[in-house]
Amino acid sequence: MVKSKFSISLHIMTLLALYKDDWCSSSDIASSLNINPVLVRKEIAALKKGNLIESKEGKNGGIRLLKDANKIYLSDIFTVIKGDSSVLSLSNNIPDPTCRIGKQINTKLETLLETIDNSIVRELNKQTLEEFKNQF
Repeated sequence: MVKSKFSISLHIMTLLALYKDDWCSSSDIASSLNINPVLVRKEIAALKKGNLIESKEGKNGGIRLLKDANKIYLSDIFTVIKGDSSVLSLSNNIPDPTCRIGKQINTKLETLLETIDNSIVRELNKQTLEEFKNQF
């Protein structure tokens, strides 16, 4: 579910931007989110894979931003979290291929869903993580 993953990831990234010089632990982040650290670690893995954060193991380890928050747009976070999926999705059922609507609906919907995702990216590209952080 993109919407909750984005919220969790943006919370994580905002904390990291606030404490940019510190290595933050997943348990501290989970405490701020008031969720299980396992859920935080899943999003951390995605953010790390997307080259937005770095991690260090050990006693003084944790995670921190890989680059300055002024260079990270909210769209970067969204794109990493969204992956190949769309915010909205097609129905799991297979429409009737003999129906005038059914035979074309998924093609038309895919175009619409791509337009929706692109609109979200354009909107999120208007704000950096630093600008978002500074609202707090």
